Amino acid sequence: MKQRIITALILAPLVIAGIFLLPFPAFIAALAVITLLGFWEWTQFLDTKSKWMAMLVPVAALGGTLAAMPTEPAALAALASSHQYMLLAGGLWWLSASALTISYPRSTKLWSTSPSLKYLFGLLTLLPFFWSVLMLRAVQYTDNPYHGAKLVLLVCVLVWAADTGAYFSGKRFGKHKMAPAVSPNKTIEGLIGGALLAVLVTWGGAFVLDIPFVSVGSLLLIAVVTVIASVMGDLVESMFKRVSGIKDSGNILPGHGGILDRIDSLTAALPVFALLYLWLV
Repeated sequence: MKQRIITALILAPLVIAGIFLLPFPAFIAALAVITLLGFWEWTQFLDTKSKWMAMLVPVAALGGTLAAMPTEPAALAALASSHQYMLLAGGLWWLSASALTISYPRSTKLWSTSPSLKYLFGLLTLLPFFWSVLMLRAVQYTDNPYHGAKLVLLVCVLVWAADTGAYFSGKRFGKHKMAPAVSPNKTIEGLIGGALLAVLVTWGGAFVLDIPFVSVGSLLLIAVVTVIASVMGDLVESMFKRVSGIKDSGNILPGHGGILDRIDSLTAALPVFALLYLWLV
């Protein structure tokens, strides 16, 4: 636990500093490195003989999208059709992933022996995550370079609040298991407690950070759906780790495991939040 706390105390300021202080090109590069590290850890789910060979597909996919899709802040903020399709792909994936997780272990018959599907699942998990962060970071970048950074931070705080609320409410009130075959410790009561705290934190954070929402109703909707998505992100990675027989996705972060172990909730929360906040609501 001590090591976990020390790592978190070091990591959190670095993440916040990167979100706010990195110039946009450097921010893209840093986020690309994190995404590729996530892909590197995802190769554990593929039963591949060579991780380096397995990385060819995700590297080509990320590089291809960077070459094909606009990366200038103004174009990202305007949501070109390619950006909208990326967000839609992320949203549809998390609906499908939720269904796979809820129906686990029956659903494993559909994908557990297919390396191609596992590749696809990894791409659908990490590419929309990468692009959704860029789209949020680019909002009002020309007029107010920190506005988009505050949006990204708000989603991170929302997820952290949801995790904290779920832990304590689940520990105190948890009785009904949410997905016992995947993660026996997660409960419906924990989800409700996490959602309540996340909504309060999102409302307060939006006020403090001066982030506008269309209405209080839209804030509530976006916060609740994003919380549910963040929980599913955690459960989906747990499902893949369980099928692959591994405990942590890696050991790059002392006390925390791998990159995927730290961003699993965010890989779902950020695309869903961006889809709702930037496009649908």
